[in-house]
Amino acid sequence: MSARHVREAENGYTAEEFFKQIKDWEKADLIDGVVYMAPPDTPREDEICYLLRFLMRGCCRYWQLGGEVHGSRVAFVLGRWDVLEPDLSFVSADRTHLILDTHVQGAPDIAVEIVTDESLQRDYETKKLLYEEAGVREYWIADPLQQQCRFYRLSRGRFVEVPLEGGRIFRSEVLPGFWLDAQWLLAEPLPDEFECLKQVLSRETCR
Repeated sequence: MSARHVREAENGYTAEEFFKQIKDWEKADLIDGVVYMAPPDTPREDEICYLLRFLMRGCCRYWQLGGEVHGSRVAFVLGRWDVLEPDLSFVSADRTHLILDTHVQGAPDIAVEIVTDESLQRDYETKKLLYEEAGVREYWIADPLQQQCRFYRLSRGRFVEVPLEGGRIFRSEVLPGFWLDAQWLLAEPLPDEFECLKQVLSRETCR
């Protein structure tokens, strides 16, 4: 299913108009004034998001890191013409004042996108550029279609891809101590979330 592109006659939607246009149950992004309506999550996408959110929230609470982990229906206002709803996001403790009742006024510290057929170009190109310009500190892409995960870290205002240790292990700088085996997100079926969390909390990796 393709995304529906919705645009006003001339100047496109502003962030304020976007929130009036999109219903509570609809998932959408506003990019350069254009509204992109997303199809429902696939079961695979939902499972990957759940696993990542479980791990991130578990570590934040266990290590008392603070901050907030959000799912796919939280909107981040990046500018007048750009509002993104990452599949998963993290806002650090010192920036939670940006979290308002209806949206987040600013960028997340970590943005995560799960690639689908209809989102492939936006996730790898358009959203990557927007997140970079907005100052997102880490951008994670899980791509079950191409069986790959990519992780980017902001350095001097530009995203730099982070090489995986042994071709599998990513270590976050935004979430101190948090690491992830990229193969967990590509496995079929996905591994048990409790077993993965125990490994992460132990701070030990399988090398």
